[in-house]
Amino acid sequence: MSEAAEGATRTPGSIQVIERMMSLLDALAAAPDAASLKQLAGATELHPSTAHRILAAMCNARFVERQDAGTYRLGIRLLELGNIVKSRINLREVALPYMQELHEKIGEAINLGARHDDEIVYLERTSSGRSLVRVVYLVGGRAPLHLTSLGKLFLAAEGTQRVREYARRTGLPGKTPHSLTTLEGLEKELDKVRRHGIAYDDEEAELGLKCVAAPIHDDEGHVVAALSVSAPADRHDPDWARQVRETADAVSQALGYTGPRK
Repeated sequence: MSEAAEGATRTPGSIQVIERMMSLLDALAAAPDAASLKQLAGATELHPSTAHRILAAMCNARFVERQDAGTYRLGIRLLELGNIVKSRINLREVALPYMQELHEKIGEAINLGARHDDEIVYLERTSSGRSLVRVVYLVGGRAPLHLTSLGKLFLAAEGTQRVREYARRTGLPGKTPHSLTTLEGLEKELDKVRRHGIAYDDEEAELGLKCVAAPIHDDEGHVVAALSVSAPADRHDPDWARQVRETADAVSQALGYTGPRK
């Protein structure tokens, strides 16, 4: 039999083994504690001998660990691989397709920002080409956290004491008559952000420009970035809050976020 023919006859079985391996990994991930062979065979509907053979191979590869009591749990190799994947994730690359999709839906600028010290740094922006407002903060630009919808999300994730320390360090400088320049005003605004999970910039960084932003979480639940929609005030649409939150949630899921920890 030729190598090609042999490969053709072997492929279905090889794929079946991989599918069974994945089902066992899923069953181990769903089990709160180490699981017995009987439990795993039942959860995957595999014959115990088949499950045992595949588990033995995964133990050799350190994907699974066998306990003294004859039970199994996920192995350290998965953690090692997970850390490699995590270290290679490029936030901008992950977020950009979602940003472009949202941009196509609403036709306005979508911004991606992350915190650096007491400022928000703009990592990416999809330009609408429609705005008659001069946009001050382009990719690579920076702005005080309290002046932007993106930055407010990072402040809202902080405790009261840290917010007050931020206010003392920066002095809460303003850019427009709408800017939040008092601690009392900022704390009231951050309370709203925490309740609704959405932040707004109501012409606080630039007259005539409104923004709405939602947070992006990593696999540990930390706010690592945020997405915003920015547009002239007369084009602002209240429904953007829902859309930007859905997009930010999708990016969070792509980063491994599964929801608030209980």
